[in-house]
Amino acid sequence: MPSYQPPLRDMQFLLHEVFEVTQEFQAMPRHAEVDADTINAVLEEAGKFAADVVFPLNISGDEQGCTLDRDTHAVTTPEGFKQAYAQYVEGGWAALSCDPEYGGQGLPFVVNQCLYEMLNSANQAWTMYPGLSHGAYEALHTHGTEAQKQLYLPKLTSGEWTGTMCLTEAHCGTDLGLLRTKAEPLPDGSYKLTGNKIFISAGEHDFTENIVHLVLARLPDAPAGSKGISLFVVPKFLVNADGSLGERNPIFCGGLEHKMGIHGNATAQLNLDGAVGTLVGQPHKGLAAMFVMMNAARLGVGNQSLGLTEVAFQNALAYAKDRLQMRSLSGTKAKDKPADPIIVHPDVRRMLLTAKAYAEGGRALSTFCAVLIDKELHHPDEKVRKDSAELVALLTPVVKAFLTDNGWTATTLSQQVYGGHGYIKEWGMEQFVRDARINMIYEGTNGVQALDLLGRKVLGNQGASLKKFGKLVARLVEEEGVNEKMAEFINPIALLGEQMTKFTTEIGFKGMQNPDEVGAASVDYLRVAGHLVFGYLFARMAQVALRAIAAGNSDPFYLAKLQTARFYFAKLFPETATLMRTARAGSRVLMDSDAALA
Repeated sequence: MPSYQPPLRDMQFLLHEVFEVTQEFQAMPRHAEVDADTINAVLEEAGKFAADVVFPLNISGDEQGCTLDRDTHAVTTPEGFKQAYAQYVEGGWAALSCDPEYGGQGLPFVVNQCLYEMLNSANQAWTMYPGLSHGAYEALHTHGTEAQKQLYLPKLTSGEWTGTMCLTEAHCGTDLGLLRTKAEPLPDGSYKLTGNKIFISAGEHDFTENIVHLVLARLPDAPAGSKGISLFVVPKFLVNADGSLGERNPIFCGGLEHKMGIHGNATAQLNLDGAVGTLVGQPHKGLAAMFVMMNAARLGVGNQSLGLTEVAFQNALAYAKDRLQMRSLSGTKAKDKPADPIIVHPDVRRMLLTAKAYAEGGRALSTFCAVLIDKELHHPDEKVRKDSAELVALLTPVVKAFLTDNGWTATTLSQQVYGGHGYIKEWGMEQFVRDARINMIYEGTNGVQALDLLGRKVLGNQGASLKKFGKLVARLVEEEGVNEKMAEFINPIALLGEQMTKFTTEIGFKGMQNPDEVGAASVDYLRVAGHLVFGYLFARMAQVALRAIAAGNSDPFYLAKLQTARFYFAKLFPETATLMRTARAGSRVLMDSDAALA
């Protein structure tokens, strides 16, 4: 059976020593009084909830899955899931970073991200229920009418109701311009929606008495394509003006998907048979409103893989210390035992350190982005808000794709550490692998994220956003460039930073002549960008660790941080050289392949 220990020390290291969040908060009136003790206390309790309440339901939830009563359209979640959610609501966790105007606690978003990492480690399938609700809250908070906010946000904030995002249709995934769901105006200003949605995570369940669906649909006069999409809020039960529940809205679960993983989450097929909804935002501007939720979901999916990377690594490490197999190549290490523990073998350490590096780098990136979001939302300086928003937009596809690719690698390697036992269900490792696989697919496949990064976020503004991040790298290089102890961390990112400019320009010029060149290079490009970001963050972590050691701090945590950073730069970061070479191979070898793919 697997186990889980919340990584509180590493979270505190990032929050207080690397990013110094309380100093950042002092510049934001809303968060000025949030101190380190408050953050630590909240995260300690969050860790207890994740480890003690949610984690024990992970394997049983996977085994039981969700069941649909086709006569009533009701879905029953695995045993204990509903009760755990009730504890989640009672503990106030749903309201942690929500607006106090609607009953929220108003804590910084970065604290909420740490909570969700731990919940994802504990049980990704369960965590998707409240996670999607937070995205629905954000979309309505940003684009909803005052009436919609008053009607829905207090219930979403408290967790009394949950939310979903209903985009995908059977013929229409990423290309939302193809969707067919219709919305017809009614005399009272509401709309009647008809159509079918698939792959709706948490689309039906028994956690709450109402579910708030955010649904993309077309108005009768809608132009073709993505410019003709509108967004509607469609509750499971209609809501009266006083907030009480009215009659059942005809949006029903017609089936549950049979999936490779995340069995404990109800991935629903939803049928809208004249369901009543209200318009969110402007007509035909639904994608802009939904992108608030979609971008939140993309950051959330990266966080899901981060959580799985951490829990898989923890268990693989414990197993490697205990499992006896063969003797060390450099001589017996455990003389009192018939064989050495497998952690003495170089390749086992390679697998463990890869997972550890991807967990620590992913946590640093997730935390970095969360602090930027807090600044984007609440910093009084307009330029700081704008710059933070631009960096978050640039990094969102990196978080989604790089962390989920790395999560798949890390969970698979952690499973490999177990040998044959990793393939056996009782150890729990194969579930982490299965659950991690979906994260590379939904909320826009990683290939789509790569196109978004290179085509829109980088080339779309002539590299302006990339240059903003490049200035952060250059500032660190300038600060530590003459420090010999930092050379092994600084020199690689300084070189890649210089190469990135030429690399990007080259692809941009080729793309102007043939757009397929951008598509051919984009996936490799995103991984190069991901390593540049990870390299920058590992260098910052190493900087803090070296300063702590120089000041006489003997905590082995800092030495461990340096050793992980050295492994990352020696064994993982060099992947960038190969990636730039394959990206430069161009589109011809892909597109001139009709005979090979006949």
